[in-house]
Amino acid sequence: MSDYDRYANSRVGAGLARSGVAVDQGLRAYMIGVYNYMTLGLGVTGLVAYGAFTLAQPQFVGGRIVSVNDFGHAIYASPLRWIIVLSPLALVFYLSARINSMSVASARNAFIAFAALIGLSMSALLVVYTGASMGRAFFATAAAFASLSLYGYTTQRSLSAMGSFMMMGVIGLIIASLLNLFLQSSGLQFGLSILCVIIFAGLTAWDTQSIKEMYFSGDSYEMVQKKSIHGALRLYLDFINMFQAILMLTGSQRNN
Repeated sequence: MSDYDRYANSRVGAGLARSGVAVDQGLRAYMIGVYNYMTLGLGVTGLVAYGAFTLAQPQFVGGRIVSVNDFGHAIYASPLRWIIVLSPLALVFYLSARINSMSVASARNAFIAFAALIGLSMSALLVVYTGASMGRAFFATAAAFASLSLYGYTTQRSLSAMGSFMMMGVIGLIIASLLNLFLQSSGLQFGLSILCVIIFAGLTAWDTQSIKEMYFSGDSYEMVQKKSIHGALRLYLDFINMFQAILMLTGSQRNN
C-alpha cells in the first residue's frame, strides 16, 4: 500500500494544484510562442519593406517622387505590383486551410514568406509617407495592440459575440474598399480608416481570447507549435491592418 501511495500528497487538492500550475506554465509558454512568432513576422515585414524601398532607389524632389530604378518600377508601377498585392491573400488562405496537415517547419516558412510578401507590398508606404510619421503610427499601434491583447487575455467576459460582429465588419470593409478603388473618394477612405481601427482593435482582443482558449494541456509539442503559428498569423494581421489605418489617419505625406 505504501508503494502505491508513494507520490500521493496528504493535502487535499494537491494533485489539482500541481495540474493547475502545469497548465498555467504550459499556457504561458504557448502564448509567449504566439507573440514571438508574431514579432518575427513583423520584423521580417519591416526589413523587407525597408530593403525593397532602398533597392528601388527612389529620387524625391520637393517631397515628390520623380524616379525609381528598374526594380522600383517593377514593384510599384508594373502589373507585377498586383501579384505582390494579391499573393499574400492566397498564401494566408492556404496557410489557414492546410496548417494542420503541414509540418511545423513548413508552416513557419509559409508564415515568414507571407510576412515578407506583405513587407514587399508595404514598401510603397515608404514612398508616400515620411519615416517619422510611420514611426509614430507604429508606436501608437504597438501601444494600442498591447493594451487590447492584454484585455483579451485577462478578461473573464466572453468576446465571441463581439468577434463575430467584427468579422462581419471586415467583410463590409473589404467590399467598401474595393468600391472606393473606382470612386477614389478621400472622405470615404477617411471613414473606412476609422472603421478599420475600431474593427481590428476589437478583433485584437477577441483573437487573443480565442487563441488562449485554443490551448489544451494535453496537446503534443508539434500541435502547440502549429497553434502558435496560426495564432501569430491572426494577431499579425490585426496589427498590420490597424497600423495601416492609423498611418492613413495620422501620417504625414512626403508631398505635403
